[in-house]
Amino acid sequence: MRHQKKGRKLNRTSAHRQAMLRNMATSLFKHERIETTYPKAMELRGFAEKLITRAKRNDIHSKRIVFKDIKDRDAHVKLFDTIAPKFAERKGGYTRVTKTRVRNGDSAAMAVIELVGFGE
Repeated sequence: MRHQKKGRKLNRTSAHRQAMLRNMATSLFKHERIETTYPKAMELRGFAEKLITRAKRNDIHSKRIVFKDIKDRDAHVKLFDTIAPKFAERKGGYTRVTKTRVRNGDSAAMAVIELVGFGE
């Protein structure tokens, strides 16, 4: 039985998976849009949305908790000063995942994950 086992392993150790999600979230907050494989994008979506929800509180405790995952100062500042205020009235669904193509070489399904309302 598969009870209490959410999330994909993505063929990585837990430490590698956590580091990968942190790096991808940092890139997402910096560039507002990134292209990756579809399973990685789906895993990143939940991770990034929890960080945005936490950043909406904008207190020192939230900043410290988010800083555990987002170490890059520019991305951290942008998350709290630009991204979180834009989603202040929104109750969720901050990201959009769109399938784009099949990658040559390994035929992996590629997708674009972007912040809703940015770059439109």
